[in-house]
Order: sequence, then structure tokens, then C-alpha cells
Amino acid sequence: MNINDRKVLICDDSILARKQIKDILAAFGDLTILEAFDGQTAIDIYKSQKPDLVFLDIVMPKKDGNIVIKEIMAFNKDAIIVVVSSVGTHTQLKCALEAGAADFIQKPFSKEQMVDVINKYLV
Repeated sequence: MNINDRKVLICDDSILARKQIKDILAAFGDLTILEAFDGQTAIDIYKSQKPDLVFLDIVMPKKDGNIVIKEIMAFNKDAIIVVVSSVGTHTQLKCALEAGAADFIQKPFSKEQMVDVINKYLV
């Protein structure tokens, strides 16, 4: 189960959430992990680095997750974005999926949930 040469962008304003995801990803190999703490930075990093997978919170500074999804999907219709959020309402989740998000994980998430998503979209 090795995903070397892959890039993953983690966008969350919570340092703890980013660390939890990074720790799980570390078990998969020597992949490149990119981090963003706000929506605009996520868009900028996506456009310059073109990661293979994006983990994205909904509620963030500068631009919220649904705006980020729309802008990334406009840039690359094949982007794989997984929403990882605790405060998403059904309306926000529906908007995220309609905008192009591939999947959703509710916070707090388990290691098994993250591994399933990584296996589904990266391996």
C-alpha cells in the first residue's frame, strides 16, 4: 500500500485536524503533503501544485469550502475533493456534493474512515 509520488492537499484552519490527517497519510508512503489554513490558500496551492487528492473543511477563513470546491472544479473538472467537516449542515453538504466534491467525512473522523477514503481515491 504505497502511494509515493502522489500529492495530497489538506485544507483546514485547525492545526490539529491537519496533523491528524497527515499522521494517517504518513503510513501510506512518502507522498507529498501540502497544507492550507484558509480557502484562498487552498485554491492557490491547488492551481500551482495540482494535487491528486484534496481534504477540505467547509468553514474556513477567506473563502469557505463550497466556494473552494467551485473554483477548483472550474480549474480542473477531474479534481478529487473530500469534504472533512464537523459543522456541515445538510444544505452545505448538498451544495458541496453538487459543486463536485467526491465524498464527505464527518469530524471527528476515525482512522478507518480516512484509510477507506485514501484507498478509494489514491491507491
